[in-house]
Amino acid sequence: MLCHLNGLRLAYDDQGTGLPLMFLHAFPLNRSMWAPQVAALSKQFRTIALDLRGHGESDAPLWSFSLDQYADDVFALLDHLHIPQAVLVGLSMGGYVSLAFSRKYENRLKALVLADTRAQADSPDGRLGRFHLAQTAYTQGSDAVAATMLPKLLGATSLKSRPELVEYVRKTIQHAPVSGILVDLMAMADRPNSVAHLRTITCPTLVVIGQEDQTTPLVDAQLMANEITGARLAVIPAAGHLSNREQPDVFNDLLRGFVEELQ
Repeated sequence: MLCHLNGLRLAYDDQGTGLPLMFLHAFPLNRSMWAPQVAALSKQFRTIALDLRGHGESDAPLWSFSLDQYADDVFALLDHLHIPQAVLVGLSMGGYVSLAFSRKYENRLKALVLADTRAQADSPDGRLGRFHLAQTAYTQGSDAVAATMLPKLLGATSLKSRPELVEYVRKTIQHAPVSGILVDLMAMADRPNSVAHLRTITCPTLVVIGQEDQTTPLVDAQLMANEITGARLAVIPAAGHLSNREQPDVFNDLLRGFVEELQ
């Protein structure tokens, strides 16, 4: 489905009925990464998977955007769909957007799921790494970005035993607009430190982390779970940064159990 919000064309899927779950994807993927969750959970809940600006079928203008503006897109889509409150499920960059949303629109949150993400701002080395990746994208294109990102997105188990998943991730990144990649990298590099904000989050929160995630390791997940009042932490074995795709059944069971308690 397509809609025009905040001056952009945004693409999304909207399936099922019941408590709304809004899925926010990782960098530099698109809403298709949530296919296993949508297929399983739309039988019980209303699932909305959004292509963030710059990805998938959404517009990809080259400009300086902030993650707050990504959060504004989520807010606008909720309004467009007449959804007063939703469970935000954000993985990696989607988690950054979820944290930005929670700062601006706390009253629209039913609950939060923060998967394979972190609350800290980028370190100087982290910002430098994003700069170098942006130069790679600009000079060599999305194929080179895919080669760089694959070992960061998937755990050792998946890289060895899931060739179809490796190929899905590679092709998805290769089809990502370079403009979207560049805008994401600048937005993530400029995001604020959200550690102090964690203590203000009052909605039910589930923190999920792949045991093999080296990009946002367990210590980052533990920090969020410790700082958010009442938050739960779940570790998924044999999964890296894309825990929802690497162990979809485990991820779905965790999410289903968490959301069922909200009803």
